[in-house]
Amino acid sequence: MSGMQGANLIWLVATLVLVISAFSLRRVRIGLVLRAALGWAAIVLLVTVVVGHRYQLMDAWSWVTETFGLEDQRVQGDTVRVPMGPDGHFWVRARINGVERNMLVDSGASITAISEATAKEAGLTMSEGLPAILKTSNGTIAARRGRIATVSIGSLETRDLGAVVSPNFGNMNLLGMNFLSRLHGWRVEGHVLVLEPKKHAASN
Repeated sequence: MSGMQGANLIWLVATLVLVISAFSLRRVRIGLVLRAALGWAAIVLLVTVVVGHRYQLMDAWSWVTETFGLEDQRVQGDTVRVPMGPDGHFWVRARINGVERNMLVDSGASITAISEATAKEAGLTMSEGLPAILKTSNGTIAARRGRIATVSIGSLETRDLGAVVSPNFGNMNLLGMNFLSRLHGWRVEGHVLVLEPKKHAASN
């Protein structure tokens, strides 16, 4: 074999090695990209499921905590203390005409808002008058007016509470200022919501 042929053979082998290495690296990179894409897809799917079923999950968690004695909502005398939830909001376990529901405490809402399913199960008394027009983060909606005979949270109880009901609420049940204003006081201490009763509350 001449020197020229030997040099050409060396160049050919080197070129083949580089090509094979490039394909190998490409396969590795494609594999990494695919794994990363699948991982993000799984995360997006999980978040979508959690957000879409958050209220059902809250109800399920409430059942688990009550069943196994892991309740966080505490009653101290007549005072109810509610720790902040994982989502940064305060959720209370309330009884609406005896029907237990998780309710979001919202001091920015002037009136208590109830889902249609809860209103039906709890037997709310609905008004035949004009609907209430509410401004929400999703726009303006119409809601029926109703009255709740009793709302209780631990040792706290109020009667004849005004509420609005709309299919736009989905599964959401929200405790508004018309309930909070009947208390002797409410405040946030650290990450705990403190609700204190008032002996004689006037109807709203």
